[in-house]
Amino acid sequence: MSGVPAVVIAAPASGSGKTTLATGLIGALRRAGHRVAPFKVGPDYIDPGYHGLAAGRPGRNLDPVLVGAERVVSLYRHGAQGCDLAVVEGVMGLFDGRIDENHVAPIAEGSTAQVAGLLSAPVILVVDARGHSQSLAALLHGFATFDTAIRLGGVILNRVGSERHDQVLRAACDRVGLPVLGSLPRMAELEVPSRHLGLIPAVEHGPAATAAVEAMTDLVAAHVDLPTIARLAHSTTSAPAWDPATAIRETADAASAQSTAAASMDEAIAADVTRAHHWNAHAGNGPAGIAHVNVGDGACAADAVAERASPAMSAAARGSGVATADGLGPVIAMAGGPAFTFGYAEHRELLAAAGARVVVFDPMRDELPTGTAGLVLPGGFPEEHAAALAANDRLLAQVAEQAWAGLPVHAECAGLLYLTRSLDGHPMAGVVDAAAEFSPRLTLGYRDAVALADSVLWRAGERVRGHEFHRTRLVTTGTETPAWGWHLAGERISEGALRHRVHASYLHTHPAGNPSATRRFVVAATDYARTRASI
Repeated sequence: MSGVPAVVIAAPASGSGKTTLATGLIGALRRAGHRVAPFKVGPDYIDPGYHGLAAGRPGRNLDPVLVGAERVVSLYRHGAQGCDLAVVEGVMGLFDGRIDENHVAPIAEGSTAQVAGLLSAPVILVVDARGHSQSLAALLHGFATFDTAIRLGGVILNRVGSERHDQVLRAACDRVGLPVLGSLPRMAELEVPSRHLGLIPAVEHGPAATAAVEAMTDLVAAHVDLPTIARLAHSTTSAPAWDPATAIRETADAASAQSTAAASMDEAIAADVTRAHHWNAHAGNGPAGIAHVNVGDGACAADAVAERASPAMSAAARGSGVATADGLGPVIAMAGGPAFTFGYAEHRELLAAAGARVVVFDPMRDELPTGTAGLVLPGGFPEEHAAALAANDRLLAQVAEQAWAGLPVHAECAGLLYLTRSLDGHPMAGVVDAAAEFSPRLTLGYRDAVALADSVLWRAGERVRGHEFHRTRLVTTGTETPAWGWHLAGERISEGALRHRVHASYLHTHPAGNPSATRRFVVAATDYARTRASI
């Protein structure tokens, strides 16, 4: 089955200019009349923001580690619907991915090469030309032959120093039979400002981000062979497009089946639950104070998916027991604005498919939306906006009051920081008994986590793959039950905080890989809305 044709933008190493090239290519192809679907390999939240500006549609991620390799093609087909071409920006070097300590995986999990193989799409290698001459041929030969299942379609030379330099590099490419699809001169003024976690998100960078994307588009349009790249694009996929309503319905069906057989929990889950209780005992934390939410049964499918808000529930969702007193779905407030820029488009789609009305608000200036029955606090850079967040004391008081009253809260990374007592000395909501501060050490990497207790999202013992990405730390922490446990470098780690119906953690998860968690959250929000309406 042929899908929307794609090209994968890769490089020998990080820092070669993939984001500039990919963003400019998306913009240039769109300007040429193509409807371009933008994708990023891995868990990165920042690059897709620039891709979205260039494409005029949301940038999406393809991460085999977080969603499972079996979902990558379906998510690609979902995100590429309505387009005639896709550009997939890779991560790090072409063959770089999750490090396999046993060194048995032929292709690193989560690598650009793995995603290119899953999509059967050609790879365009972006080479930082600085310091390269004839020896470039040897480097290209190695990448072209390392795994013959990965097809190199051509090379784009980046940061070329002169016309003579360009001629020498083209001759090196010709020697190994790889066409040069573009040659870009050094343009330092195109560098997008960065900070401790990479590029400044497009939302924060504002008009400057738009201007940078326009400049990248101009550069690529002038120096890259767009018609050849469009002809090169290809993808052969067999999986159907991912559908959020189907994902929610299938989790509801599975929940119904599990409840029927609840008395005979299988040995694998039982072992995980036992391990979770042992982990809590080892950490000195028990399950006291945790509200165990009954998420109920039944399907929660929506007839349509809304990116930003669901104006009304579908008949299927109304019939599944998630309707509130007004006959509509619960209002899920999702933090946005400059401080909360990390998130996946599929999250809003799944919330809407589960029957929720998603309303985005800015914690730097807004109050909670009217009728809020659930709160999502995603990742971002609150440490850069701590003073402005602290100044909105009305919202901080609302969040604290409703969290203590049982409001379901899903907080990841930035959301965790917002819920602490203070962030770099600025007062926060005080829902989590901890103080947060900037750290000189970057915490980065995938985690194989196990839920340590029941929450509004997970059941004790459930296994989840997530990703940490932060340069802050918690100090003077309280006694909340930890949300997650995992092993890292031989050490047992307990992380996050559970209190009432609050799930707060540094760990980022991908909702498309865990749709049951989204469904449970929406049902918990419905329960909260009904309870508040009856008071």
